[in-house]
Amino acid sequence: MAGLEIHREDLAGQVTLRLEGILDGKTALQVQTSLEALRGQPVVLDFTHLREFKDSAVGVLTRSMEHSVTLRGLAAHHERMFRYFGVTTGAASSQPYYTPEDILTL
Repeated sequence: MAGLEIHREDLAGQVTLRLEGILDGKTALQVQTSLEALRGQPVVLDFTHLREFKDSAVGVLTRSMEHSVTLRGLAAHHERMFRYFGVTTGAASSQPYYTPEDILTL
């Protein structure tokens, strides 16, 4: 499987876009188009089934983010990347900004 597949699931008035494959700057444009079409509706972006998630995709995706978008299945690195762009990920606010491993590598 090359590229990205976006599986749409409508359940109880909420749309889930389950992303599968490779998410990079180019394929993130497909997700951005889907988000723009769903503007104003509660949407869950599910990253759980991605094989690869390039950092360049985060910048593209944040252009279409609004309060009704919930992120699910992010690794800690990508949660941190979204926070750099000012998008809350729903991660616990008591979680340290840097992990002990990050501090040791500085």
